[in-house]
Amino acid sequence: MHQFNFIGTRLQPMNYGEFRLFVENWFYNNLTIHIAVVNAYCAVLARKNSALAEIYKNAELVVPDGMPFVFWMNLFGNKKVHQFDATNVLLKLIEYSKKLKFSFYFYGGSPTVLNKMTENLKNKFQHINIAGSYSPPFRELSEEEKNWILEDIRASGARVICVGLGTPKQDNWIREHKSEFPGSLFIPCGAIFDFFGGRIKKAPSFISKIGFEWLYRLFSKDFKRLFYRYTFSNIYFMIHFFLQITRLKRY
Repeated sequence: MHQFNFIGTRLQPMNYGEFRLFVENWFYNNLTIHIAVVNAYCAVLARKNSALAEIYKNAELVVPDGMPFVFWMNLFGNKKVHQFDATNVLLKLIEYSKKLKFSFYFYGGSPTVLNKMTENLKNKFQHINIAGSYSPPFRELSEEEKNWILEDIRASGARVICVGLGTPKQDNWIREHKSEFPGSLFIPCGAIFDFFGGRIKKAPSFISKIGFEWLYRLFSKDFKRLFYRYTFSNIYFMIHFFLQITRLKRY
């Protein structure tokens, strides 16, 4: 599959028709899969963090989260490409689980948000099978706690493990533990715990489609945390992408 290079991070152009086939192949062949959803902020972090860059390089599927990536891939690619933000990826997996009968484990978020999220998902999707969930304390975990979490996930039998610890912590967690859960599909979920848990509102679809969800989120409850991400990191990305496309610098 042709890949697009964005300042060193390679993304695979895909639409949801192809994604369904990808998920069915994972399920029936019992593969171990890490789906990395990448936006400009992730690409900037990977540019600065070689360990994260290696995680994206080794992921089985690296897809575009940010709409600017989608616009570029549709402009210069030869097929329709869709946005793969974690929210839509999860919704598609929930849809596919109705036929394939796989279950989910949610790891991350605050206890209140996680409980509300699982409650909302069960109310909205009657068929969803949430095999387990856990909200880790906001501190460094002991070895005993880490082992308990791994055993809880393993005992749940969940095939889809959604990790919402924030970038790059969730990516590092997946890299560290992926091999311990053969046949599982891992998704770094980021803000979707907050979306489905009701802590913050997701941007209306028309705002997302024109590529301004970042601006909507910037003026949400997390302004202070997101200001750097959506100002300095976006500027950093645009400068480096300009250098890339003008061939002034190789990535």
